[in-house]
Amino acid sequence: MAKTPPRLTAPLIHSQTDLRRVERCAIAAGSAALFTQRSPFKDSVNEDALALIPVDDNSAVLVVADGLGGLPAGEAASKMAIEVLSASVSAARGNEVSLRDAILNGIEQANAQIIASGGGSATTLAVVEIQGALIRSYHVGDSLILITGQRGKLKYQTVPHSPVGYGVEAGLLDEAEAVHHAERNIVSNVIGSAEMRIDIGPTLTLAPRDTLLLASDGAPDNLYISELIECVRAGPLRRVARTLAERCHQRMKQPQPGAPSHPDDLSFILYRPAAV
Repeated sequence: MAKTPPRLTAPLIHSQTDLRRVERCAIAAGSAALFTQRSPFKDSVNEDALALIPVDDNSAVLVVADGLGGLPAGEAASKMAIEVLSASVSAARGNEVSLRDAILNGIEQANAQIIASGGGSATTLAVVEIQGALIRSYHVGDSLILITGQRGKLKYQTVPHSPVGYGVEAGLLDEAEAVHHAERNIVSNVIGSAEMRIDIGPTLTLAPRDTLLLASDGAPDNLYISELIECVRAGPLRRVARTLAERCHQRMKQPQPGAPSHPDDLSFILYRPAAV
């Protein structure tokens, strides 16, 4: 029988970090596993950041940010976005501010602060609000949020804010064409832009055996969505997370004919509601 992971009681933030192993904790009405590590082929810092922000025994906010590598100080932008959002959510507790408003306020404040820093940096942001079995997503950019059932049914997936992402959504490109497209890394909506917009998803109910995944593009750029689902849909959460990290890094290091392979920083959070 798997050991019960320790309950998270304060925000857990990883920025400019390379984890050696998967971390796991109890949070909200379930448990989470997380991992972050820079690209295996670069010497510079990991530009991804992630956070698990507990609110109470049934509520939490999960966040993944991917600093844009083509702009200055992507790691600073992802770190600032995570920290500002965490502060906004934490401050909302006891102040009669709804979790939704705290998240939106935090994203807008992060955008304003990154612009004001004047460095020209930017980041994507993928956020999920958890309240009991109910979740809602908020995202800016092309980081991924998806939900899969235990049998592999894709129940929800965000649309990347990118020309290629919109092309797939419109049926102009298939997934294989998208992951090999020369413009796959162009992002059209970021934290750090005066034109930033927040895509708010519907309120969804997680079934007892569903798996929620938030990931920087180091995951969907190296595994097809069907491969991601097959990897995370079932099995002990820590083992699933370890397998996901290993498969993504294997694709980065050992390209296979016809398969995606794009070395990049990799960060993800997996969440499942507690078994009933």
